[in-house]
Order: sequence, then C-alpha cells, then structure tokens
Amino acid sequence: MRTLDAGNLIQRSYYLALILLITFGLFTISVCAEPDTTTEPSTADIIRSAAADGRLAYKLTTTDQFKAIAGQPTKEWTEEDGEILWMEYASIRAGFLGESDRDKDTSFKLRWLLIKGKKVDIGGILQGERQVIVKNIQDFRKIELRNVDLRNLNLTSEGDYLKDQEFDSLTKWPGLEKLPAGFDPKKLLEEGKNPGLGIRKLHEQGIDGRGIGIAILDQKLLQNHVEYAGRIVRYEERNLPYNQPLPMHGPPIVSIAVGKNCGVAPKAFVFYYAAMTTLEHKVQADCINEIIKYNETNPETGRIRVISISASPEEASDNHAFLKARKKALDTGIIVVTCSSVFLDYGRLNLIEGRDPDKPENYRVSGYGGPGCKLNIPTGNKTIATHQGTNVYKYERDGGHSWAAPYIAGLAALAFQVNPDVQPETIVEQLVKTATHTRIGPVVNPSGFIEAIKNTCKAPAIKSE
Repeated sequence: MRTLDAGNLIQRSYYLALILLITFGLFTISVCAEPDTTTEPSTADIIRSAAADGRLAYKLTTTDQFKAIAGQPTKEWTEEDGEILWMEYASIRAGFLGESDRDKDTSFKLRWLLIKGKKVDIGGILQGERQVIVKNIQDFRKIELRNVDLRNLNLTSEGDYLKDQEFDSLTKWPGLEKLPAGFDPKKLLEEGKNPGLGIRKLHEQGIDGRGIGIAILDQKLLQNHVEYAGRIVRYEERNLPYNQPLPMHGPPIVSIAVGKNCGVAPKAFVFYYAAMTTLEHKVQADCINEIIKYNETNPETGRIRVISISASPEEASDNHAFLKARKKALDTGIIVVTCSSVFLDYGRLNLIEGRDPDKPENYRVSGYGGPGCKLNIPTGNKTIATHQGTNVYKYERDGGHSWAAPYIAGLAALAFQVNPDVQPETIVEQLVKTATHTRIGPVVNPSGFIEAIKNTCKAPAIKSE
C-alpha cells in the first residue's frame, strides 16, 4: 500500500486549489460575458405610453409634438387635397387633419393612430370610450368641442366663443352655473333636430315621403345610426380607397334627407352608394344607370325618384359619362340633386339661435347665399347625425352646400309623394317660384311648394335624344 507523505499532500492540495481557482475564474468570465438583455423601448412602446398618459391626445397633438415623441417618420404624405397628413413608422401610422385654431392659424391635429393595424385609444376616435379632458382655457380655445370633457372649466365668460363652436351629444359640459347665460347645449341639440320652415306640419298631414326612394351617392356610411336605422334598404361600396378616413360625411346627409327626427322625408327609403371618394365620375354614372334599370323592373310604389349627390360633378373635367347618365335619369323622371349651380343656384342660411325655426325671418345668411341666389336653404344651427356613434348627434353651426342638397332631395321626395307624375324640371321651377321673399333673399317655402306641386298638371315627358 502506497502512502502519502506531507510533501505529496501539499502538492496535491496546491493542484486542487489551482483547479478550483481556474474553474471559478472561467465561471466568472462566462457570467460577465453574457449579453445585456435590457433594451431600449421601441417606438411603438413609446407611443403607447404617451397615449396612455395623455401626451398624445385626439384633436390636440400637432405634428411637431408627435415627432418630438416618436422621432422622424420613415414616410410622410397627404391625402384628400392636402387636408389629411399621414406619418408612417415601422409599425405605426398616424393621421392628422388640418384644423383652424381660434386665431385662424391652420395646423394638423392628431385624429387617427394605429400600431400594427390596430387603433390606439387617444380619446374621441373610439366613439366615446375615452375623451380628451380639457383642463384649461388655453386648450379649450384650440380644440373642437365635439366629444370632449369640459367639466373642469368655468365657461361663463366664453359666450362669444361658444356661439360659433360646434359640439355633439358626447360633449360633457360643466353645470349651467358655469356656462354663459342663456347657453343650454342640451336644449340646443334637441331643438336643432327640427328641420324647420313648417316641415313637421307637413309630416303631421302624412306628407313624409312614404313610398318614394332616394338614392344617395356619398362617402362610406355608418349604417346603423338610430336616426335613420331601417331607412337604408340597399347599401353598396364602389371603388373606395384603402385608406379611407372615417365616414364623416354620410350620416349628416342621410339624417337631413330621411332622419326620423331631423329629416325632411322621414318615411322615404334609401339606396346608398358609397362612391364619392373617387374622382372617377364614371363610377357615379354607373350607379345612376343601375338605378334607372332598377326602376324599369320595379312597381311604381318602389321606384327611386330622387338622386342626391353632395358634390358638383357637373363641373368636373372628366364628367362626360356622368352628364350622359344624368340626362337619362331626368328623361325617365328622376331628379338629380347636386351642389352645382347647373342644378340650381341656391345659398345657405343659419337659424338665429333661440328663434322659431318655422319662421323664415329668423334666419341669416351663412357663407354663400342671400338675395343674389335663386333660393336659400337652412343648413346652420341645426342638429344632425354624426359618425361618432350610433346614437350621437352633432350641433352644426355653419352647414355647407353638402347639407343643403339632401334638404332639397327630401322636398323632392315629398313632391313625388303628393304628385307622382310631376316632372323634375317642374320641381326645380316650383321651389324657386314659391319661395318666401325676405330681406335676406328668397327662402325655401316647403308648404307653399307642396301645395303648388299638388296643383301641377302632369307635364309631358321629355324624349331622349
């Protein structure tokens, strides 16, 4: 048996210690050499955090403020004739709409924010899930008042500003004691639903457009708004762009034409063609030709008699197909209402707030209109449906020609109801002939117009060339 002397034991202990030391050193080097797993937050993480804590807010954040948070975009472009600006990052797309502040300086404000194709809640855009909470008068004067929370503010001295501002049924207001004297937004919203000028008296007589079809060619539509639910019997989308913005234009148009509270002809039915975001007027012509064919195979009570287009296709350079279809529609007894003076040179009126909407003297000229026009239509200080939700209404301060066209279209539907044989040109003639003449010019007179249409003999149909 071999024995270990003291020298051998010391030597072996030395080797063992050396091995342990080397092993520990290698382990330490291995641990220290592991890569750092902590990373800088991604742009998407930064954006989500900024949206969550309110640094990115609907209608408040400018393009410069967005870039200060997210950095320079990889791509930037405009749409809708420069009214909408888009910024794109790796997985982020932000949309900004051009808006005017109180001092009239126009800037782009954040409206849409998507990460990997999913909407990010910045307030407002998600139909009231989270609103922009306005905390000071400075921001109050910069922002549109639709779908915002103003309950933190004392607005008693803001009467002059508020009389020109639009708001909606999502807007949260402070108590009446913190609002200007006489300003009651809830009351304005309810009273503003009256189409005015005696329209509701015609409805009480059963003159409400029942059995008459109106075809509306406009933008993409929020189809199930309570104001016109059940009136849309056909809905089709034609040649819409992929990145189309929210359907802001369609709901007001339909509500003014056939809305149960706001509408001129609340019992008319609607064929809706979402076909107006394209510049190809051939698409509109195709829709008109389809409507003509539909009428040829359906009974009289189910015919489309009115086409409403809140644009001026007659004035476009590529309108040959549209003009041809329009003429064919007129020849078959369909009136085509547009915003062009080729159809009718009409202007716009605003109701003087707080006045009786049925009296023509209670209106003032809004934008284009007045004595120089053949007819003036009420469009401002009225309540209309909006795309912000299926039960959301907007108080419109200064409606444009887009809002006047469906008003006329509704009156045309009433005319066809009381006299199915009346011709389109007679409708236009009687709208002008029966107008009430006031100091601000000729104002549409619905009851006088309908009475004249009742007494109009059938005019001979115009033969197609």
